[in-house]
Amino acid sequence: MQVSVIRHTKVNVPSSVCYGQTDVELTDSFHQEVVQIHTKLENDFEVIFSSPLSRCQRLAETFSNEIIFDDRLKEFNFGDWEMKSWNEIPSEEIEPWYDDFVKTKTPNGESMQEMSARFFDFMDELRNAQYEKVLIVAHGGIIRLMWCYLLQIPIKNAFKIPVNYGEIFQFNLGKTNEEDFILRKE
Repeated sequence: MQVSVIRHTKVNVPSSVCYGQTDVELTDSFHQEVVQIHTKLENDFEVIFSSPLSRCQRLAETFSNEIIFDDRLKEFNFGDWEMKSWNEIPSEEIEPWYDDFVKTKTPNGESMQEMSARFFDFMDELRNAQYEKVLIVAHGGIIRLMWCYLLQIPIKNAFKIPVNYGEIFQFNLGKTNEEDFILRKE
């Protein structure tokens, strides 16, 4: 199955702010970014999956009105840290997370282990589906976990993987990991 994955376009939130699952606005460059994305992809997808958050939903809707919104594609849940500046988060809260973000939950949020469990469940389900050409519109955190899933690398290395706004990734998802391969990255 050929899978194309797009990260949503630029958000209107300072880079110093933690926004995870908060529904934030997109920048005024949305329409220009969409035009660029559409020039790189043929719109011949059999099925489109998207995070239900509006920043993904808006992009997905430029491909089709028939979209499967899946909560497992949502960005990391930062809980009480949502919409706070990283500098505002008390060090006694953030230090344990920095030390082990894979297993440590954010206050009233989730750990990367929990996020990866929900996303890997989605990927396992997709792997067993009978689609030929799939589009997924998701977030940077989900796409980083996608690479961990495909390349079987530890989750602790996820943040080392760069993922730009509007970036497109394509890969073949086989019935087993041995059949997976990367097609392109733009």
